[in-house]
Amino acid sequence: MEPRAAFAEDERLADGTVARTGVILLTNRECPWKCVMCDLWKSTTVERVPAGAIPAQIQSALRKLPGPFPRQLKLYNSGSFFDAAAIPPEDYAAIAELAAPAENVVVESHPLLVGERTWRLRDLLRGSLEVALGLETVHPGVLRKLNKGFEPDDFARAAEQLKREGVALRVFLLVHPPFMDRAAAADWCQQSVAFAFDCGASVTALIPTREGNGAMEALRESGEFMPPSLCDLEEAQSRALAQPRGRVLADTWEMASDDPSACEHCRPERIARLQRINVSQCDEPRLACPQCGAR
Repeated sequence: MEPRAAFAEDERLADGTVARTGVILLTNRECPWKCVMCDLWKSTTVERVPAGAIPAQIQSALRKLPGPFPRQLKLYNSGSFFDAAAIPPEDYAAIAELAAPAENVVVESHPLLVGERTWRLRDLLRGSLEVALGLETVHPGVLRKLNKGFEPDDFARAAEQLKREGVALRVFLLVHPPFMDRAAAADWCQQSVAFAFDCGASVTALIPTREGNGAMEALRESGEFMPPSLCDLEEAQSRALAQPRGRVLADTWEMASDDPSACEHCRPERIARLQRINVSQCDEPRLACPQCGAR
């Protein structure tokens, strides 16, 4: 069994340095929470993977990453790392050994699964542990409709646990989730950024809400969802950077193909601008496009 993908990227760390980061997308069991906007289930297994499968995937991925061992390692598994039915806890020691050269290891989790297994992994790692939690939005009504399975107060409690145990917090936020109009979505995104930093996040990742799982297409047909444009992501990043309380990353992993309305003339340069800002954490003037008029 192979990981879904493995690649390297540059990311600015909490200390201000830019680090080569290895990203490994692991193959394992589907997440028990059925979030409305999620399409990661398409790359998961029906049953729990056997013990030893996850370390084997990590080892295979590390062999394929070019260059020296990355300073930071992201182990993302399309769900929660601390779901024992997804990542066998008996594999934690082997995972920690494989990740030993990394200064920082990032895993993702549902807020309600932060606990003893989190501290066990932290204690096994030679470097530091960072946990990414998908808040998506702090709007309580929309959060419930997304079927996330927690309330903002639950998120805040998990964040406080991480802070108390010396584990860094990364927060995933959606740009323009369903169930709210465009103007409200932009404002709620910034309120969500502020909430994440209030909870002690050292970095927030702004993720454009995407189609691709069937449910989002149905919501678009019913008028309850409008996919964000590249302009929306640019605006969200600029407004978030105006709150200088932590790092803000705009997710461009699939942006090259996810916005069919974006201008082919300016899209590559605008994506490159977002990626530069991700590394520098300094906003840049918007690009003016003579073809589409975007600015």
